[in-house]
Amino acid sequence: MAYTTVNKSSDYFNTKLYTGDGNTPRSLTGVGFRPDWIWTKERSSTSSHNSTDVVRGANVSMNQNSTGEQGTETQSIISFDTDGYTVGSGGGVNQSSQTYVSWNWLAGGSQGSSNTDGTINTIYTSANTTSGVSISTYTGTGSASTIGHGLGVTPNVMLAKRLDSSGQWDMYHSGLSNPKSGSIVLNSSDDFASDSSIWNNTDPTSSLVNIGTSSTTNTSSGTYVMYCFVAKQSFSAFGSYNGNGNDGDGTFVYTSFKPSFVMIKCSDTDGEHWHIHDTKRKPGNNDSGKYLLANTAGTESTSTSYAVEIVSNGFKARTSNNSTNGTSGGSGRHYLYIAFADEPLVSTNGVPATAR
Repeated sequence: MAYTTVNKSSDYFNTKLYTGDGNTPRSLTGVGFRPDWIWTKERSSTSSHNSTDVVRGANVSMNQNSTGEQGTETQSIISFDTDGYTVGSGGGVNQSSQTYVSWNWLAGGSQGSSNTDGTINTIYTSANTTSGVSISTYTGTGSASTIGHGLGVTPNVMLAKRLDSSGQWDMYHSGLSNPKSGSIVLNSSDDFASDSSIWNNTDPTSSLVNIGTSSTTNTSSGTYVMYCFVAKQSFSAFGSYNGNGNDGDGTFVYTSFKPSFVMIKCSDTDGEHWHIHDTKRKPGNNDSGKYLLANTAGTESTSTSYAVEIVSNGFKARTSNNSTNGTSGGSGRHYLYIAFADEPLVSTNGVPATAR
């Protein structure tokens, strides 16, 4: 298959590390683009994850490790800028002497406009068909409905969160055996739970997301945000694998590119966290096990018990731990992963190449 364009992944996703100074306003540059979704985590101290996006606007945020509603945070993300963003003095983003990581995605490059493809018109949808990322806000009806995502290809991953009240972060993930029948929750260590009212027991299409009557995705007059992702060659991969329990030679997962960000969750066992690894906090292909947990406010940890080695065309767990590579009763545990690329290029003949 031939490709007509050549795009760097860093034009659509980038990881930024910085140390807080407590000043406001503070401009953080070097992202490489104006980010539409910023996910920030304090590394050196206990602090909740912080989610801000251009569709909901600056000065409001939510916590990925919490069911809490959206809140006004005037000292969090103050603005989305050409090469990064500006923060205030909030402890979750800029406490003096604390270290931070932010993961940044480009969607449509603006707040967007209403998508009218579904039975619910979105308030705003910001969509990028090249990177396969869209962000939408909408108001629920309480009845089974459809929502346009704007990507033109069926999403692999959908993440929905209620804004005006408490509610879990529901995830649809194509690596599950029957993702339409329930949800795996980002703010929890629980395994996959059946609930047909979340996605109306119906898979998404190339234009529409289906939602049922669950209060977490579609209560009457409730407001919501939804992030949708489509796998793109040399940029993103969403799938699953089975652990083999081998402490030094775990299951290898082929992504076709060198991941910059990998998030892993055991989907068939309660009590296993969402593990986040990236190559900015852990450069090279070492397996030091430096990780953050998406569903907790805990500090960054380093343990070989949770080691994941990132290589030029995928990643491999270097542990037998149930969080990333366990077995039970002679069978491998089932794991979901979300991966974004580390500077690969797509050549004109469609063959991925690692840029560094």
